[in-house]
Amino acid sequence: MDNQKLKRSVGKQTAQVSQKSGLLFILSAPSGAGKTTLRRAILDQFSDLLYSVSYTSRKARDGEHDGVDYHFITKEEFETGIAQDRWAEWAKVHGNYYGTSAYFLNQNLADGKNILLDLDVQGTRQILNRYPESITIFVMPPSLEVLRNRLESRGTDSAQTIALRLKNAKQEMAQQKLYRHILINDRLTDAIAQFASIIEKYRITR
Repeated sequence: MDNQKLKRSVGKQTAQVSQKSGLLFILSAPSGAGKTTLRRAILDQFSDLLYSVSYTSRKARDGEHDGVDYHFITKEEFETGIAQDRWAEWAKVHGNYYGTSAYFLNQNLADGKNILLDLDVQGTRQILNRYPESITIFVMPPSLEVLRNRLESRGTDSAQTIALRLKNAKQEMAQQKLYRHILINDRLTDAIAQFASIIEKYRITR
């Protein structure tokens, strides 16, 4: 085969791989902005969209189920995974490890499946280093005052915890330029519709 034919052949194969590769969506938001509700609504709407369940070294809490809320593994298992580069992203928070399986992402993306990740800003940066074509979506509250009201209405956090969450929210919102799409979750039904339209747009294009 001459060089020109070889180039055309390689180019055709590359195009086929690109077309078959799945899409990786990343959803981030400050605590209280409605990320979990949006995520669940989208997963219900798009039955073919896979959700990547994170791994953690912490113990399961009451009501949590292995493989649903998290994959619960030992600290030693997680650290072995770090040494073996098994995590597409990972962090240590309050003495516990949290991470995303690189194998799960690579295998399913190669099979043409679309995946949704629920990550903080730090995790998003790590994923973008490995998967720069990821479609990033950041959920914003209408205002910090609305966010404060939502956190207070939960009735589960102390005033000190709410203050810390608001401080973290400001830091996260200051990094929103990292994301391709910004959703303002004022009315939940509108935010779900906007989120769905983003996913549908990329699905159609691909």
